Amino acid sequence: MTSERDSGRLEGRSEDRGQDRGQDRAQDRAQHRARGHLVGMVHLLPLPGSPRWGGSMDAVMVRARADARALVTGGVTGGKTDGTTGGMDAVLVENFGDVPFLPGRVAPETCAALALAVAAVLEEVAEAAAPRRIPVGVNVLRNDAATALAVAAVTGASFIRVNVHTGSMFTDQGLLEGEAHATLRRRATLAPGVGICADVHVKHATPPAGASLEEAALDTLERGLADVLIVSGSGTGRPVDVERLRRVRAVAPGAHLWVGSGVTPGSARSLLEVADGVIVGSALEEGGRAGAPVDPARVRAFLNAARPGYPVRETE
Repeated sequence: MTSERDSGRLEGRSEDRGQDRGQDRAQDRAQHRARGHLVGMVHLLPLPGSPRWGGSMDAVMVRARADARALVTGGVTGGKTDGTTGGMDAVLVENFGDVPFLPGRVAPETCAALALAVAAVLEEVAEAAAPRRIPVGVNVLRNDAATALAVAAVTGASFIRVNVHTGSMFTDQGLLEGEAHATLRRRATLAPGVGICADVHVKHATPPAGASLEEAALDTLERGLADVLIVSGSGTGRPVDVERLRRVRAVAPGAHLWVGSGVTPGSARSLLEVADGVIVGSALEEGGRAGAPVDPARVRAFLNAARPGYPVRETE
């Protein structure tokens, strides 16, 4: 059962709140364009409908809240920032525990669970990071942009990640094909202000023969109308080839470019010389293991390395 605190986040909103969401999302999309944007991952425990579902949504949301708080407070003891110590610039919530992932739409129970979890993260982030505003996004693996948009629309999340937005990729789920035509139309009617952060030749996948990185980047940007392009390594936690980043930057110099995997305290600053932002998951989690709880000490170490002029210190 969910608490009143969590269920209240999904109650009906007034017209004024709808207008506020539009203004907030416009601010968030502008923030995505800032250089040095740091996005921390909340890897959810297995959700209803997945093989490893543990039977408790309370456990899922307690863990999600704790991870989100550690990310946005910069790992400060007590879990509260004063708005000056800082933390990650955004949080991305993902159904990471739902392996093996579905190639298409997730089950209704998974969608419902994601809405609860994202709402809980939004509430935790707003409380922990005040007065800073921290955007929260959602990625529905393996490639369910429609559900991601639905969750964003009902919770107030600011952006979604789409693994295959245009073109196609061969994956462990089989051939995945982009649905930019449907996603953009759905966004226009359901959640106009939500940003679309789209992978270019996504990880854990192989492009079709003859599909160049440069053409894929241009298609994603110009024909798929993505707000942010994401370039990753070959898999979760694996470093990106900096030359691939440079190739995308060269062909789309005006694009907002993020790194999607393998970012560490040692690589963050050099990657941010090419990219506008980085998504960080494994490096912030216990033992560097994807899917483990976020480790506040690792968050502090990462922030101090990525932002040497904006240190985060342990407090008593």
